[in-house]
Amino acid sequence: MTNILIKPIPPRRRVNTHLRALQVLGGAVAAALLAALLMILSVGVPVSEALAAFADGAWGSPYAIGASINRSLAFALVGIGFVLANRARLTNVGGEGQIAVGAIAATAMSLYGGCDGLPYGLAYIVPMLCAALTGGVWGAIPGWLKARLGTNEVISTLLLSFIAVWLLYWCVQSVDLLRQPMTSGGTLPESQTIPDTTQLPLLWPDSGLGIHLGLAVTVVLGIVVAAVIQRTRFGFALRAVGYNPLAAKRAGIAITWTTVAALVIAGAFGGLAGAMMLQGDQYSLKAGFSSGYGFDGLVVGLLARNSVAGVFIAALLFGFMRSGGINMEMVAQVPAALVLVVQAIVILALAGSAMWLDRKGENA
Repeated sequence: MTNILIKPIPPRRRVNTHLRALQVLGGAVAAALLAALLMILSVGVPVSEALAAFADGAWGSPYAIGASINRSLAFALVGIGFVLANRARLTNVGGEGQIAVGAIAATAMSLYGGCDGLPYGLAYIVPMLCAALTGGVWGAIPGWLKARLGTNEVISTLLLSFIAVWLLYWCVQSVDLLRQPMTSGGTLPESQTIPDTTQLPLLWPDSGLGIHLGLAVTVVLGIVVAAVIQRTRFGFALRAVGYNPLAAKRAGIAITWTTVAALVIAGAFGGLAGAMMLQGDQYSLKAGFSSGYGFDGLVVGLLARNSVAGVFIAALLFGFMRSGGINMEMVAQVPAALVLVVQAIVILALAGSAMWLDRKGENA
C-alpha cells in the first residue's frame, strides 16, 4: 500500500498569501473610495467637508463610535444566520422581514406582555427571546416549503419580507394593535416608548459610548455558531446536505429537519436583531423601522465568505459606513441617493476583489 503524503503549505507562503489578499482588498477599497470622492465632487459638495462629516459621524466622538458599533450588531446577527444557513446551500434573503416580526414581538411583549416588573433582567430578556422565537417561526415557513415542496427559499424568504414589512406598517397605523393613543391629529404613527426596564442596559455606562448589552450577546452567539458549524454533528449535517442531499439521506441524515432547522436558526437571529434595534436603540416601533438593515446584513453574510469572523469585520464596516453616511447627508448636504451609491461602490469593490482572489486561489 502506497502512502500519499500531502506537503503542507510553508508558513512563509501562507503569510505571503494573506498579505496578497489584504493588498488586493485594500486596493479595491481605495479605488472605490476614489471613485466615490469624484462623484461627491461632481455634485458640488467640497470633498473635505464631506469627509469631515463622514468621519465625525462614524468615529468623531465616543457616542459616534458606540452608535456605529450598535448599528453593526443587527448586520452581524443577520450575517451570522446567513452563514449558518449557507452551509446547507440555503440562501436566506428574508432578514428584513425577520427583523420586522422580531421587532413587533419585542414591542408587544415590552408594552403589553407584563415584562416591565420582572426581576433579574427578565424584563428585557423575555422580549428578546420572544423576538427570536417569532423570527424562527418566520424562517420555518420557507424552510418547510423548501424541504417538503421544493420551493426556492430565495423567493419565499424575499416575499415573506414584504408581508412582514407591511404587517409592521399595519401594527403602527392601527390603534387596535400597537399604535400609541391618538391625542391629536399630529400624533405620529408609532408605538409608545417601551418601559426603561425593558431597554437593554449599557455595558459601560460612564464611558459615553452608549454600547448596550447586545454587543456581548452577539459576540457570544457568534462564537457558539462558529463552534457548531465546525465541531458538531449538526454542523456536519449542514455541510452534507449542502454538498449532496442524496448522499446525506443515504447516510441517515434527516434532510427535512436539517433544512428547516437551518432556516429557523437564521430567522431567529434576524428576529433577535429586530429586538436589539428596538430595545437598544430606537425604543419605539415605527414605519420604516428596519431601514434596510436586513438587506445590508445579507450583503455582510455574502462578503464574509462563510466565516463568522468575516461577518464581524464586514458588520463593523457597514456600521461605520451607515453612521458616517447619515452624518454626511445631514451635515454636508450630500444627497441621500449618492450616499447609497457610494456605499454600493465599496460593496461591489469588496465583492469583486474577493471573487478575483477565489479564482486566483489566493483567498485566505
